[in-house]
Amino acid sequence: MDYRGGNIVATANLGFEEKLWQMADKLRGSMDSGEYKNVVLGLLFLKYVSDAFEEKYKELKEDEWADEEDRDEYIAENIFFVPQEARWTFIKNNARKPEIGQLIDAAMVVIEKENPSLIGVLPKAFARPELDKTRLGETIDLFSFKVGDEESRSKDILGRVYEYFLSKFASAEGKNGGEFYTPSSIVQLLVEMLEPYKGRVYDPACGSGGMFVQSSKFVKEHQGRIDNLSIYGQESNPTTWKLCKMNLAIRGIDGNLGEHNADTFHNDLHKGLKADYILANPPFNISDWGGEKLTDDVRWQYGIPPKGNANYAWVQHMISKLAPAGTAGFVLANGSMSSNAGGEGEIRKNLIENDLVECIVTLPGQLFYSTQIPVCLWFVSKNKMKAGKRERNNKVLFIDARNLGFMADRTHKEFSEVDIKKIADKFHAWRGTNNQEYADELGFCKEAMIDEIRKNDHILTPGRYVGLAAQEDDGEPFEEKMTRLTNQLSEQYAKSKELEGQVRQALGRIGYGI
Repeated sequence: MDYRGGNIVATANLGFEEKLWQMADKLRGSMDSGEYKNVVLGLLFLKYVSDAFEEKYKELKEDEWADEEDRDEYIAENIFFVPQEARWTFIKNNARKPEIGQLIDAAMVVIEKENPSLIGVLPKAFARPELDKTRLGETIDLFSFKVGDEESRSKDILGRVYEYFLSKFASAEGKNGGEFYTPSSIVQLLVEMLEPYKGRVYDPACGSGGMFVQSSKFVKEHQGRIDNLSIYGQESNPTTWKLCKMNLAIRGIDGNLGEHNADTFHNDLHKGLKADYILANPPFNISDWGGEKLTDDVRWQYGIPPKGNANYAWVQHMISKLAPAGTAGFVLANGSMSSNAGGEGEIRKNLIENDLVECIVTLPGQLFYSTQIPVCLWFVSKNKMKAGKRERNNKVLFIDARNLGFMADRTHKEFSEVDIKKIADKFHAWRGTNNQEYADELGFCKEAMIDEIRKNDHILTPGRYVGLAAQEDDGEPFEEKMTRLTNQLSEQYAKSKELEGQVRQALGRIGYGI
């Protein structure tokens, strides 16, 4: 954990990532990547539901008036009732037995019976001969950490573990990132800016469901009703689609993810949908998205996306899904703000001239596990006035958040709660949806008219508009500062010359004089 500005924030390093990879590694020798991903994630799900159950079980057992075997006690709190033969304590106690695979398959079956929405979702191939049962038992023994108790659920440990898994799997297989779980602080920022209190929420590349989880959490924290949200999602990867189904079921979220996984561009499972909110982190810069088969698609109202990059295909797909007063917030690679390749500049120009672009936020680097590509947030609205109270037609808000965030570990950065509030408050002040007055802030945010954006060739990079933050005056007169700095520089030059002489002498003594 880390403490920033009076708020506790979960850090990127969970403390057991290497154990997780060891666990996957134990099974890798006996099956291909796609299979062992299913096996490991299936075990993770089993551990998750069992952790939640056993925490509640212990609480009920200590209450003399409660019955710890009463299913209703668990269902009332959106916790699966886990029968004895599916509880982790039972699985762990039998981990070294030859029939452990059959026991896990049976556990998956009874959990599906408890929750019909999971039928066909959970893996049930642990008994197959090619899965090494000794390695399976060793893998089970590595699950000594919690993933499903109340504290872990509040931090979305399951989703963050999955993010790490995808990163390591992709790295091990030599694939570049592009399909991964969105870091929780980015999801939280999107949700805090869009504020999805009620209505239809859509994610066309929903991954493990983090956008839906955070939206539901937002509603609960603001005393709203979770059943006022209607969840719609689509995911092309079958393993990820199953994990999303599990993730939503665990949290008691009723979502429509379609009957199966499917490609959003080529098999849209929600054709008639008009969403009030769209939150998404589509794969960046995808080149093999099949654009050559969709050149006449009705979604391309603002220009045909280039065949070699799906970024503007995602943007236009999402715009096509917006209700008349709907708003979309999504993550894109920074290149989307300025690229002119393959007609992208013309599409961006058309989006701006049609007054669809509402806000652009540039983010700091090192936020993702599986890619170092710098990213930004786009916000687009079908009707800016319906999406807020302040007059914002023909205007775009630019926010440069590259200097925010803190290093959660040596390689990853996160936003603190204070950072998220700073960005979201400025966005809501600009929209007129909070009680604050909006004002430009040099180096951080700027409201720009479309005329100004035209003069910048329709480039949307916030750094072009927000300017440089004023440097704090340290009170030292300029002449005195220059005298001090030049004296320091003179001393450093003299020291450098002295060291150069010592190096020459040392080289000369061994016959390499210069």
